[in-house]
Amino acid sequence: MAKTKRLFKSFYRLILPVFILVSGAIIGSAIFLVQKASQAPKARYLVTPEKYGQLSSRGAQITDETWQNSDNTTARGWLLRGTPGAPAIVLLHAYGADRSYVLNLGVKINEATDFTILMPDQRGHGDTPHIRSTSFGGHETEDALSAVKYLRGLKPDGQTPLVGNSIGIYGTEMGALTAVFAAGKDEGVKSLVLDSIPNDSDQLLRRATVKRYPFASFVTSRVAQLGTYMYYYDGFYRRDSGCDTAKNLNNRQVLLLAGADAPDFQTSTTAVSRCFPNSTKIETKTDLNPSGYNITNASLDQSEAYDQRVIGFFKQSLGYVEPQIAAVAQQ
Repeated sequence: MAKTKRLFKSFYRLILPVFILVSGAIIGSAIFLVQKASQAPKARYLVTPEKYGQLSSRGAQITDETWQNSDNTTARGWLLRGTPGAPAIVLLHAYGADRSYVLNLGVKINEATDFTILMPDQRGHGDTPHIRSTSFGGHETEDALSAVKYLRGLKPDGQTPLVGNSIGIYGTEMGALTAVFAAGKDEGVKSLVLDSIPNDSDQLLRRATVKRYPFASFVTSRVAQLGTYMYYYDGFYRRDSGCDTAKNLNNRQVLLLAGADAPDFQTSTTAVSRCFPNSTKIETKTDLNPSGYNITNASLDQSEAYDQRVIGFFKQSLGYVEPQIAAVAQQ
């Protein structure tokens, strides 16, 4: 019996340090992977309002704005003002992109509708971002709500609000997931265009990790997910799914877009389309080529068709009124 106890103690003394080392290595690797994934690739803007304004009079009217997020960090975005009292739309880009990816669409929507357009850089994105890391839809949800609050507080003459009661959000990939989460917290967001929406933040994290570390991607992506519990200790990493939130989005209008160019998101977008309640009006187009996720690679004709689809939906869902009709109604 004594000999057995001695063997057990010897085995325990041998295994415990190994266990501690292995556990420490896994935890350290997990935090490292999620930290790297949270720091999205940075690049100079594809185009700026200054350059775009040389081709478009509307583009020349864009201003660079900043406002405060709910956690007292600073957000920034390009603002294109519309007709006072008209609806507003927030355009949210994908992970690894920035506000310049939605600039062309924003200007076109404004030209066609005179709606106010806000194009923020999501946190951790853009040229020299104010905030270093993204949280794959967690903090971004609160940031989107802060952007909507900022729009509602705009009063050009100090008294009359620039933006009416109707708010729409367009989002691609991470932007789409953020849009759903934000709409779940703000009933005033009535219209959503969701392109290539992932199932959840974990799917975004997995894709980001695999792109950076493709070797043994099955292992690295799972280890990175473990790291979220420690890296996002503030609790802002979303562990619910887009479907969970969509189930409670009553009385909204939603356009769901996806394409075969991003098959994972094509599948997840189709899955989310089944989650909305009957009171929400859904339009689905999941055979685009390409989808908004890769719209920068589209031809001019493909890009124009995509933009017109989005513009037409926002016109219908946010109650666009033709100028001639509006003028007659005011007489």
